[in-house]
Amino acid sequence: MIETERLILRPMRVEDTDPLLRVFGDPLVMASFGVEPFDRAQMREWVQRNLDHQGEHGYGLFTVMLRQSGEVIGDCGLEQMEIDGVPAAELGYDLQRDVWNRGLATEAAAAVRDYAFRARHLPRLVSLIRQGNIASRRVAEKIGMRHLEDIDRSGIPYWLFSQDRPAGPA
Repeated sequence: MIETERLILRPMRVEDTDPLLRVFGDPLVMASFGVEPFDRAQMREWVQRNLDHQGEHGYGLFTVMLRQSGEVIGDCGLEQMEIDGVPAAELGYDLQRDVWNRGLATEAAAAVRDYAFRARHLPRLVSLIRQGNIASRRVAEKIGMRHLEDIDRSGIPYWLFSQDRPAGPA
């Protein structure tokens, strides 16, 4: 579990399916992915895929909760992927619309970045951000990630952001 000033990030659970549907069932949130909102079955599948990832890699997505109320407001965490055939840990974040523009995504992403480098000792993080998603781009920049290049994945243009683990003691 990770705690910040305003948030609690804990490992995702099956029972997070319904609260996370408030995020992934929102057409405005899903517009940033270019896909239709999830229904409950798709949400259940997505959560299970993340739980399987956690079991396989030892890390994954955290469920993000407001510290004061305990309300689930989204997810933030790490997903193992390949970019141009090279393994990479992607830092991603998704929050429900009613908490946007409060710095919460930045707070969660910074906490996960620190966890990745200090606790997991990962050498590098990347973020794939669909081109045009300025809010997510700003979050990546605020936590110290740098735009490396524009890439295409399955016909979808993305900005590739990256950050290396700082040198020195972890």
